[in-house]
Amino acid sequence: MNFKKVLLPVIAGGFLAVPAMSQGAKNINLPPEATEVWEPEPRKVSPGAENHLPPSDAIVLFDGNNLDAWKSLRTGGEAQWTVHDGIFTVKPGTGEIATKESFGDVQVHIEWKAPDVVKGDGQGRGNSGLFFMDRYEVQILDSYDNRTYSNGQAASLYKEGIPLVNATRSPKEWNTYDVFFTAPRFNKDGILISPAYVTVIHNGILVQNHYEVKGTTSYIGVHKYEPHEAELPIKLQDHGNPVNFRNIWVRRL
Repeated sequence: MNFKKVLLPVIAGGFLAVPAMSQGAKNINLPPEATEVWEPEPRKVSPGAENHLPPSDAIVLFDGNNLDAWKSLRTGGEAQWTVHDGIFTVKPGTGEIATKESFGDVQVHIEWKAPDVVKGDGQGRGNSGLFFMDRYEVQILDSYDNRTYSNGQAASLYKEGIPLVNATRSPKEWNTYDVFFTAPRFNKDGILISPAYVTVIHNGILVQNHYEVKGTTSYIGVHKYEPHEAELPIKLQDHGNPVNFRNIWVRRL
């Protein structure tokens, strides 16, 4: 019987060289231990005590008490949005806020709710935005019975990726985003060598499946990449609507 070497991928990375039988052979008669990988051992992370609470390795960006993790992009000082009853609310006209800390590849959990008083339609109803690296936007919008352009509704990659479904809850209920963001990579000359990717789970439903981001979010024109730092702040948008937020945390990936 003829044999040749093949490389089998293993979950932990790398390859395992094993003999492979010629075509028609039923198995290679390896012991189970031949494909067991014991190192490295994944580190232990404790989940949150309840659903959506931060795991043990998370960086908490808002726990209901203050906006100490955020700054005003308009003034560079403290964030001016309103904290009350364990949540915070956009204070229209005060400008965008951003994390004091910078991030690259991340997992982000954020909960948001439309303004208490529902008014307006289209892009004028419960509009905000979750920006990664200060420029790649996952849209926040009250899209419950509120038609707008599909690549601008809730959970879209704004003016780019249309969500697979509209999972928006009613304005009286809280929405949850769990977002997995892979930052783009640039070489030393500023040339893009790997684009950004985003996966979005909206209220437990997959709505963006490893979406390839086309470039910096722009209201007008085709999106394109511009070279930037490997880590930058996460930003929330002041679009003039008093959108509510709570329970925000991030994990570095």
